[in-house]
Formats: sequence, C-alpha cells, structure tokens
Amino acid sequence: MAAIQIIDRQKKAKVDKRRFRGALQKIMKRLDPSGREITVILLDDAGIRELNARHLDRDRPTNVISFPMQEGEHSDINPHILGDIAISVETAERDASKGGLTLEQELDFLAIHGILHLLGYDHEKSKKEAKEMKEMERELFEAVHKLEIR
Repeated sequence: MAAIQIIDRQKKAKVDKRRFRGALQKIMKRLDPSGREITVILLDDAGIRELNARHLDRDRPTNVISFPMQEGEHSDINPHILGDIAISVETAERDASKGGLTLEQELDFLAIHGILHLLGYDHEKSKKEAKEMKEMERELFEAVHKLEIR
C-alpha cells in the first residue's frame, strides 16, 4: 500500500483528511501498485502563489503543482518516493463551485491530476498527451466517486 502523507497548512476550509487519504489510497492503488510514497500539501492561495513564483516563475495562485522526485539528476536516490503535490484549497473551493462539484470531489480531482504528473503524464507537451491525461483523469475520478465528469 502507498505511503501517503497529508500536510494541511491552510485555514480556509475544513478538509476531512481521513476521507481524503482513503480517496488517495484508491487512486494510488490503481496507478502505482508498487506502493511508493507521496506527500500532499494543502495550502491557501498565498502559499501556492509563493511556490508557483519560486519554482515555475508564475506569480499567481494556481490549483495544483506537482514536484516529481523521479526526474532530474538525483532521481535514483529515493526511488520509493514518487513526489509531492501542493493543492490550493482556496482555489479548489472556487473551482468546485464553478464546476458543480463538492470541495471533496475537487480535491480528489486535483490530487488525480497531480499524481498523473508525478507519474510522467504531461498535458502541456502535446494535444495527444493532453487527451490521454484527460481520459485517465476521468477514469480515475469515476472509479473513486462513481460519478461521471465531462
């Protein structure tokens, strides 16, 4: 089973970490049965804006950022660590409202998106890869929530 750490550094919304961990376990079991480790950090917009500016030179908040540990010069040091995912709960609340989802559903969707990035999926490289990633997001979300998304 995957090792999952959830760090909540925001005060904007109450997140049921036990429920969220269960959803993350389902997602990881389907995607990475080897049981590698991930950390999910829940932030507010100011916190994720700081990460976005520092690591991606984008001085604005975003919904999710992934930090894969399997890339780069020292990727073989800890092969059991898949990486970290930062999620803005504040942005997730706004996106959930716009998309007709609950905050929990939106957090799960963003976690799916982040985990796929950790596993090498990249929607910014090509239309083909974007389509593959979107299909995988739908499949996983439907598996976790028994709810179809568009």
